[in-house]
This record gives sequence, C-alpha cells and structure tokens, in this order.
Amino acid sequence: MTGTRTFDVAVIGGGPAGATAATELARAGRSVLLLDRAGRIKPCGGAIPPALIEQFAIPESLLVARITSARMVSPSDRRVAMPIDGGFVGMVDREHFDEWLRNRAAAAGATRRTGTFERLERDADGVSVVHYRDADGAEARVRARAIVGADGARSAVARQALPQEEVPCVFAYHEIVCSPAPGAADFDGSRCDVVYRGAISPDFYGWVFPHGPTTSVGSGTACKGFSVRSAVTRLREASGLHAVQTLRREGAPIPLRPRRRWDNGRDLVLAGDAAGVVAPASGEGIYYAMASGRMAAVAVDEFLARGDARALAQVRRRFMREHGRVFWVLGLMQRFWYCSDARRERFVSICRDPDVQQLTWQAYMHKKLVRARPLAHARIFFKDVAHLLGLART
Repeated sequence: MTGTRTFDVAVIGGGPAGATAATELARAGRSVLLLDRAGRIKPCGGAIPPALIEQFAIPESLLVARITSARMVSPSDRRVAMPIDGGFVGMVDREHFDEWLRNRAAAAGATRRTGTFERLERDADGVSVVHYRDADGAEARVRARAIVGADGARSAVARQALPQEEVPCVFAYHEIVCSPAPGAADFDGSRCDVVYRGAISPDFYGWVFPHGPTTSVGSGTACKGFSVRSAVTRLREASGLHAVQTLRREGAPIPLRPRRRWDNGRDLVLAGDAAGVVAPASGEGIYYAMASGRMAAVAVDEFLARGDARALAQVRRRFMREHGRVFWVLGLMQRFWYCSDARRERFVSICRDPDVQQLTWQAYMHKKLVRARPLAHARIFFKDVAHLLGLART
C-alpha cells in the first residue's frame, strides 16, 4: 500500500494495558503506534497497590489520596473497619493517570494518534492493516507487523481477530463528586467504604472511594434491569454525599473472567480488559491490566525478533501462572458470598477477623497469595466453615 506507514506494532487502546505495552515496546527499540479514542474515561475506583507503584515506577505526584483503611458495610449497616497496618493504598484519577501513561509511552518513542478503531485487514504480503477514523472523522490506516488489542471489555479487535467468546461482565457506573469538607457527614478522606447491600448491588458491591478533592461513588452489577444509577443515588444519600456537586458520570462493562484465548496464532495478542484480566470479587483491574500489557510487550518483542507466533500464546499462560490462583479464589468468593444479603452479612462479619484482615491486605498490597502463615490459613478455614454452617455469630 503506497504511502501507508508501517509500524512494528500497533497498540489499539490507550488505557493502562495499552499504554504500558506501548511504553515497553518503544523502550525496546520498536516502532509503535498507540491508537486511542478521544474523551474516554473508564469508571474506576482508582485504587493502586504499592506493588504497582513500585513495579511500574508511578510518581507520587499522581497519587490524589493515600488510603490507610477500608470500611466494609453490611446489609444491616454493620460497619467493620479494616485498617492497613503500616502501609497505604494509592488513589489515582483515571482521567489524569491514563493520560500520564500515554504521555510516558510517547516520551519513550511511541507515536500517539487519536482515533476510533474500525477493522483489521491484510495486504498482499500478509501484513495487518489497521483501519480507523481519526479525530476529524477521516478514514486512516497503517500497517503493523504485530497488533496488541487493548480496547476494553467489548473489544472490537477480539471480535474480529479471535474465535467468538461470550465473556460475562459487570456493568460499572460511578459519579465523580466534590469531596465534602473534613469531618462532614460520615466521610473520611483516608478511608474507602465498600458497601455490600442488595439495594446497592444485587451481585457485586457499591463503593465510596476518596480521591482527595473529589470522590468516586459507584456500583456495579451483572443483573439486567437493575438500575445502577438509582443505586448510586441511594448510596450517595446513605453516605451523606447527596448534596455535593457532581462533576461527571461514567459507565462501562467490566469483564468477570479472563478470555480463554488471547492470541490469533499469527500476529495479534490481547491485554487488559480486552483479555478479561479484572479480579473477581474486588473488580480490581489497573494492576492486572498493566501486568498483562508488560507481558504482551515482552512476547511481541520476542515474536518480532524470531518470527515465531508461539511467543504470543505464552502471554496468557504466564499471566495465569502468576495470577490465576488469585482469580480462582476470588471467583469462588464472589459466587458464594455475593449471592444474597444473608451471605453478605456473614461475609462482612468474617472481615472482622484479624487473620482475615492481615492476609487480605498482604495479598492485595503485594499481589500474591500469602503462604507463609499456615496456622492463620487453618484458623480462617475453620471460621469460614462455621459461617457456612451458620454456627458462627454474625
């Protein structure tokens, strides 16, 4: 195609997964196109653990708040404090965080373009051709020897390039509001509230996550017909945030499990929400998106160097080897504990346990299941059994 620029890699989607993949590939000396839609801000609580801050060199200037505790709220309004012992969880605003990541990719050498992906084709020599609409709505195209699809839970890249697969999703909706003055209502700018109540979400949870001057108030559900917007209104009223100014509203699907296949066996691999790497139960996605983006970059660089497409299939295998057990455990937890208010009540009661709190925070902060305390695991197991059988007090 005369006049059509050829890149080593086209990364479609500029969220945390795509921007990370583009950065790593550009640093490896590859010519990279980073294509992202304009005006896209994903609804997200914005929590990032210390493991992410360290592994991906996130500057403190991007942290809009430091969370030192969480509060779990049961259907009966039981409130269980879960302080973080000697640590914190960073909070970011996705509007600014994602743009910083894209700018970092550009500084590393990636070419940024704003546009909407339309389709993939192949030219006469088998190289992929990416068709998209630019910021002015004009048709545009580039050639790419490899593709990273990081275009979200309803990935158009995946629909076109991979076998059809229905990935279940939670629809998440939040409202970014002005944080109240310190001490107002029942608000603490260093605490995240997680609300387990069927009226707020019949199968997930609601949240109040402070972002310094702003706060994310949201809910998610996979139940069709349930109004998450009405649920967020109820949550704002219950949290004393009904009268504060609303700055913006956002909604998007969040995948509930990883896709079974991430690569096309030829020149394309998925990352981030497109691959389904959002942790069940918690809905945490930023860390796993960036981890999958980095793994995709390593595999694509190897594919470009050796021409062996089997390198792309290793991305999913490596990710599941490192994080699959966590996803499995959290998936079981969500399916059992989130299915009714009676079980949510018991789940919040379990969260009072010091062993549960310590192991939960250690696993979250460091992104690994904790194996070093077998006695604590045994105690938690027997306490869980007691709750399951209804023998424990709530």
